[in-house]
Amino acid sequence: MTSTLTSSCAFVALTPTVQYGRLGRTAVLLLDNPPVNGLGDSVRLGLFDGLARAGQDEAIAAIVILGAGKGFCGGADIRQFNTPAATAQPMLRQVIARIEQSAKPVVAAIHGVALGGGMELALGCHYRIVSTDASLGLPEVSLGLVPGGGGTQRLPRLIGVPVALDLIQSGRAVRGDQAVALGMADALMEGEPLAAAVAFAGRVAGLPGAHPVIARKPCADAAGTDFAARTAAVSARARNALAQGAAIACVEAATRLPLEAGLDDERARFDQLVAGTESKALRHLFFAEREAPKVAALPAGAALRPVARVGILGAGTMGAGIAMAFANAGIPVILLEQQQAALARGLAQIRRNYEITAGKGKLTGQDIARRMACITPTLDDAVLADADLVIEAVFEALAVKQAVFARLDAVCKPGAILATNTSRLDIDAIAAATSRPHDVIGLHFFSPANVMKLLEVVQGARTAPAVTATCMKMAQAIGKLPVLVRVCEGFVGNRMLTPYWREAGFLLEEGASPRQVDGALTRFGMAMGPLAMADLAGMDINWATRKRLAPTRPAHLRYSKVADRICELGRFGQKTNAGYYRYEPGSRTPLPDPGIDALIRACAEEAGVARREVGDEEIVERCMLALVNEGARILEEGIAQRASDIDVVYVHGYGFPAWRGGPMFYAQTIGLDRTLEKIRALYAGHGEHWTPAPLLVRLVAEGRRTFAAG
Repeated sequence: MTSTLTSSCAFVALTPTVQYGRLGRTAVLLLDNPPVNGLGDSVRLGLFDGLARAGQDEAIAAIVILGAGKGFCGGADIRQFNTPAATAQPMLRQVIARIEQSAKPVVAAIHGVALGGGMELALGCHYRIVSTDASLGLPEVSLGLVPGGGGTQRLPRLIGVPVALDLIQSGRAVRGDQAVALGMADALMEGEPLAAAVAFAGRVAGLPGAHPVIARKPCADAAGTDFAARTAAVSARARNALAQGAAIACVEAATRLPLEAGLDDERARFDQLVAGTESKALRHLFFAEREAPKVAALPAGAALRPVARVGILGAGTMGAGIAMAFANAGIPVILLEQQQAALARGLAQIRRNYEITAGKGKLTGQDIARRMACITPTLDDAVLADADLVIEAVFEALAVKQAVFARLDAVCKPGAILATNTSRLDIDAIAAATSRPHDVIGLHFFSPANVMKLLEVVQGARTAPAVTATCMKMAQAIGKLPVLVRVCEGFVGNRMLTPYWREAGFLLEEGASPRQVDGALTRFGMAMGPLAMADLAGMDINWATRKRLAPTRPAHLRYSKVADRICELGRFGQKTNAGYYRYEPGSRTPLPDPGIDALIRACAEEAGVARREVGDEEIVERCMLALVNEGARILEEGIAQRASDIDVVYVHGYGFPAWRGGPMFYAQTIGLDRTLEKIRALYAGHGEHWTPAPLLVRLVAEGRRTFAAG
């Protein structure tokens, strides 16, 4: 868009990120701060100076503000938060005050996005025109913040409290046409934004009287809104509970305070939140999620392979979920099973899942039909010959998967990508069963695969760069958040679960109950405790892994037999109505079981462990530090590209609280030096399991405060 603008209007730079131009009697302020025209310090300064320049020019009758590139303004420059640039003068509040004081109309021409500070800038303007498909909103709560440039004070005055509160508390954006219907914008743009904006500005410049200023409206009407009830309804477990509560309080202030006092209240709440750990954690994840799909080691311009048709082996829970993920994206899927009954069950489950979604109003009957039509069931693996990508989701045993890949090697066309959904097994050993290991990769979907966003993309020793690049791109195309990992037992997520579960088992033997362990960790913020999670996943799965790895386990290291003994009783969790807990038929509610308490005591006695009172703080500390220490080893070994990737895996795949940022970020909030000190204390008290990760030792010795490279 910038080239189109500059061809019709001569611009001069006011700052490196704001340009000033003139078309007839209209001054044009162009935000040019890629990628989203964020309101950094130089943008604010450029706007401030440009408004003054236009105001002093008697030949100028109106002012237009618009954005270069794909959008108007995506909001504040988040990278400047907690730095001097964030508070450099002029602040957005001062820029908006200058707009509101202008006798000449200021028009915000919105295409693409007007989000956060961008929306607040637009609300400060006298008029707003929008493209139909633009996206407008105040999404700050998603980053653990409230709007800090007046959004909570102006939007309720403009469109009323009920709608404004819903938008601000949820962070939801609306389309341009909906914004006009709600009164957030004055008109829809037709044609090229600059021409439309200049034409609109010319029309309003001739209107009699003062131009509309939201700040001059009276306090918003609170009638019908119970702010106390809205606050009480915010879930304490919500990732942004603090921000939601503050947002409600800010909107309530707009109903009783003059604008300037309301702005002061809003800014005070913003400043408190932006300095807090919760918002820092959510902002860390915001950037981590955007970094995760990037693969630094890939050759520039690596050619992507086509993924127009996908084959999936196995119609069980995982295979059916993977099929849905591709069908949802409109990609044709071949769903292969060995038995007709299994195939029928898988298809029935897929349809049932879609019908549940439709029952919630999120799909229509036509949507279901269209997605089901994308899935072709078959018992003939020869049909896979045309597939560009084949994903196996069969039984988790190396020999079984190797046999499957030997068959795929014979059936699939040259250049087809052969992927395994294994959650732990050696992908290089699986690839060795083929004549084309360069085409083999791991795609570890998380269950339910049609819902969970996380996808561990596991690059083998011989996986071709084009295969890796294709799978990272494909993951995003089907709505997944891909994280590149390398081969090791359990990759990132499940490898870290091993010491996490280890400590949970030790704590049981030492005196904690299953309910206490799970309760302490859910109160910390985990979506589920480790023992309830094991029951849900199926204890037999991890039992099989422990038996497979038993020959490699050093005999001198402490080992808890609690989980094994539970499995030996045929208790595999919810699937058998008994695991660490017992379950009533048809219920997922874990109930304490005195028999398991007795089993734990017997295991402790056999192991010579003296039972004692275990505190919740110790439970949290040992389980969290076990994750951190293993994560540091994973990072040093190059299994993960970045510490932030590990955080993405744990937040999106394992229920780690987003408002704590992930295990690696959590360690940084404690302090890496303090983290190492705690791990060394655990080593002194509990032995070799707690040998500090060399990377952590080195970073602390260097005085580093983060795991980030450089």
